[in-house]
Amino acid sequence: MAQSHPAADDAVAGQPIHAVLVQFPTVCFTLALLTDLAYWQTANLMWQNFSAWLLFVGLVVGVLAALVGIIDILVRRSARRSGAAWPHAIGSIVVLVLAFINSLIHAGDGWTAVVPWGLTLSILTVLVMIATGFLGRSMTASSHRGDRDHA
Repeated sequence: MAQSHPAADDAVAGQPIHAVLVQFPTVCFTLALLTDLAYWQTANLMWQNFSAWLLFVGLVVGVLAALVGIIDILVRRSARRSGAAWPHAIGSIVVLVLAFINSLIHAGDGWTAVVPWGLTLSILTVLVMIATGFLGRSMTASSHRGDRDHA
């Protein structure tokens, strides 16, 4: 019977489950920014509805990814050793808070649900998400190197 590597137990195709899940809110929040821009340019309510749904789905999967990430940090020593673990976690929480506030603003009707504050929060969410993504990527890469070194 083949033995599995401990790091492989919490991974999908060699990536930690958190790294796989976090892609969904990343795409949703980025698309919400694009649909906000489309609404700003066209005033077509369809784009506001798209933004609201994208924010909702991004938040649901983002909270799930955060829970998996917390478990990942608590269980995997290599994740805790990374200096980027806590800044990444704090950045991820900031992204979820910004997206939640943005979702509340998008719950309004018409132009004021997007312009100016919904659009501004979408931009801020994506900018913080980019910075947090770099931290997470460096953390994932260093933890995989540590897993290989101990194999």
